[in-house]
Amino acid sequence: MYSIYLKKLIATVAVLVSVAQLCAQDKIPANADYKNSKIPVEQRVIDLIGRMTVEEKVGQLTTLLGWKMYIKTGNKVQASDALKDAITTQKIGALWGVLRADPWTQKTLSNGLNPSLAAQATNAIQKVAVEESRLGIPLFLAEEAMHGHMAIGTTEFPAAIAQASTFNPSMNEKMGVAVAQELRAQGAHIGYGPILDLAREPRWSRVEETFGEDPYLISEMGLGLIKGFQGNGITNPENVISTLKHFAAYGVSEGGHNGGAVHIGERELMQDYMYPFKKAIDAGVLSVMTAYSSVDGIPSSSHKALLTGLLREQWGFKGFVVSDLGSIEGIKNDHHAAATLEDAAALAMNAGVDADLGGNGFDDALLNAFHAGDVTEARLDEAVAYVLRLKFEMGLFENPYVDEKKPAKVVRNAAHIALAKEMALEGITLLKNEGDLLPLSKELKKIAVIGPNADMMYNQLGDYTAPQDPEFIITPLEGIKAKMPDAEITYVKGTAIRDTTQTDIAAAVSAAKNAEVAIVVLGGSSARDFKTEYLETGAATISSKEDEILSDMESGEGYDRATLDLMGKQLELLQAVEATGTPTILVLITGRPLLINWPAKHIPAILDTWYPGSQGGDALADVLFGDYNPAGRLPVSIPKSVGQTPVYYNHWWPNRRDYVEETSAPLYAFGHGLSYTAFDYSDLKISQSGTDADKFVEVSVTVKNTGAQAGDEVVQLYLRDLVSSVVTPVKQLRGFERIHLAKGESKTLTFTLTPEELALYDTEMKCVAEAGAFEVQLGASSQDIRLTDSFKLAEDILLTTQTK
Repeated sequence: MYSIYLKKLIATVAVLVSVAQLCAQDKIPANADYKNSKIPVEQRVIDLIGRMTVEEKVGQLTTLLGWKMYIKTGNKVQASDALKDAITTQKIGALWGVLRADPWTQKTLSNGLNPSLAAQATNAIQKVAVEESRLGIPLFLAEEAMHGHMAIGTTEFPAAIAQASTFNPSMNEKMGVAVAQELRAQGAHIGYGPILDLAREPRWSRVEETFGEDPYLISEMGLGLIKGFQGNGITNPENVISTLKHFAAYGVSEGGHNGGAVHIGERELMQDYMYPFKKAIDAGVLSVMTAYSSVDGIPSSSHKALLTGLLREQWGFKGFVVSDLGSIEGIKNDHHAAATLEDAAALAMNAGVDADLGGNGFDDALLNAFHAGDVTEARLDEAVAYVLRLKFEMGLFENPYVDEKKPAKVVRNAAHIALAKEMALEGITLLKNEGDLLPLSKELKKIAVIGPNADMMYNQLGDYTAPQDPEFIITPLEGIKAKMPDAEITYVKGTAIRDTTQTDIAAAVSAAKNAEVAIVVLGGSSARDFKTEYLETGAATISSKEDEILSDMESGEGYDRATLDLMGKQLELLQAVEATGTPTILVLITGRPLLINWPAKHIPAILDTWYPGSQGGDALADVLFGDYNPAGRLPVSIPKSVGQTPVYYNHWWPNRRDYVEETSAPLYAFGHGLSYTAFDYSDLKISQSGTDADKFVEVSVTVKNTGAQAGDEVVQLYLRDLVSSVVTPVKQLRGFERIHLAKGESKTLTFTLTPEELALYDTEMKCVAEAGAFEVQLGASSQDIRLTDSFKLAEDILLTTQTK
């Protein structure tokens, strides 16, 4: 048996070497099919793959770290020797983060690239790839782009959790268009985002990168960003490929540990966690990234049932799957599910991973696995085809370069900055407004602005943020000063987020006593600094290098928490200010839900901005002083204690019992958010039409602004399956719309429910909308339900079956 295998192996290797030698000598003719843009893409792909050596195929699936691939000298940029070596020896097909700047990459405002130099750099890099390689294949350049391109001089939008607070997918689409334009102008082709993970574990460090806890909201916000990125097709030179993150169920790891094991059943995985991904695949997203975690004992980067059985075979995904940075090696090093790196590479490739982010997962390990017979050439060709197909469709073979003058006109232009402010405005959430303290009078003469997040620009930008020019970042203090130029504004930091040695509560108390109102800005931070240590994946470690002063960072990748309290002496600062008797407003700038039980009881007005981005200060000032009526809604529930968690609203039956110490209800529920005006709901009507998969249930409701001023209302539709063959959520968001109403104005909204919105996975894992009664709930939050009614589905409607 062994001798037969050995003979086959030797024969295979001999053939491969012979083919490789022939190909290496092959001078590619100028009229090769793959070079002809008039020939169908599929024919070009087949022709090019037929000319490639095994090494070139493996190289095409390799994505290296990009910031090492250029050398900047003054105002000139050229390709580095590292790039030339990677093109020559590894025959790479892509780079990640060429334009990235942050403490991990050690790229700063001085040694990093502004947008114009970025275009110069990507052109220099593509020139090497196209002109100094045998086949002349252009590189894919991928960049982080969840809340703006993570590069110097770009537009900083609110973080994803703040985007979700807008409950406005069209806003995400607009942002996606802007970010895509900035990416393409600088020479990038792939934007990493959206993140479709469900954030049901608030201790997890990456809550800020998600759209919250609800599958439906996540899918709608994600679809907005995908549409903005990809538009009507990537043939458009202003569109980019969208990469979904993270496949699958990454956000609910055991104990909130980033990348830890995930323990969920198949039904919950499909009904909840896969819901947003399925919507995105149906919408034509072109790339999917695996997760660091394992699902039911199988690492996500080697999960064939999900990556091939579900994603490819059942859902029909046509794009390419990329590993998260280092996750292929993690099959061996983290999960201990492979004995060697070669085994890990083979497991990932055979499971359905097409491209390796980082370059250490495939490369030599995949080549060795191939030569050992553990990976077939057919599978290798398949993966290469998924990547090359998109390069052809994007037109990179014909147009690998960009206009170096264009970024100055496109990147961080006035329209994009205005959009960043509009999104920040729509995301600000009024949690409490006792006695109508807000909005504040513009006649105020003395204002105290206090707290660690009042004037720390990076604390409001979130993780995955590049160094930025302070001129373009408006802090709360700056926004308030601009709004109230004639008022006496006293600023006192008071304390830091985590460090307790930078505390001067007495000064804060003095400022509050001498003011008519105190605005206290607290929360958290994902601001990295150049002292922080980083893992190979880019995640931060918790400790700095024995610094005497702790950084503010308590959120962001790698910063999982055991508690959710306001850290350091922040609560002590707030309590001291409130004790002065001066009317006090709490503003939260944070990346995850924090415990605010004491403020909710004692502080009359609370605003949550999450990480509001570059224009957050101006947006906050507009809300504080009544130039904008807030209508943000919570995309995650705010718990009363860590012991309560998970506390997401759409848990499965039965109803939760109270604890000995407290109720089971959250402090503030999903969908909560107040306004400076009031709205009345009336005239709920339900009708049905069509049959089977074309069945439609229409729900209409009239909403009227009964308050004293114009404002937005976020109308939310929840659905409850009253009796089902398997356990289902107590309620589930299945529609929402943000509308603007003038004083006294009313509007009738119509929501359309399809069988997909009614469906569950039954005992046989068939996706079916079951016959029976459904309750419809209309209201302003998951707990503030104004109207209810019900309807009956006459018969089962089978949608699909689960592929094993």
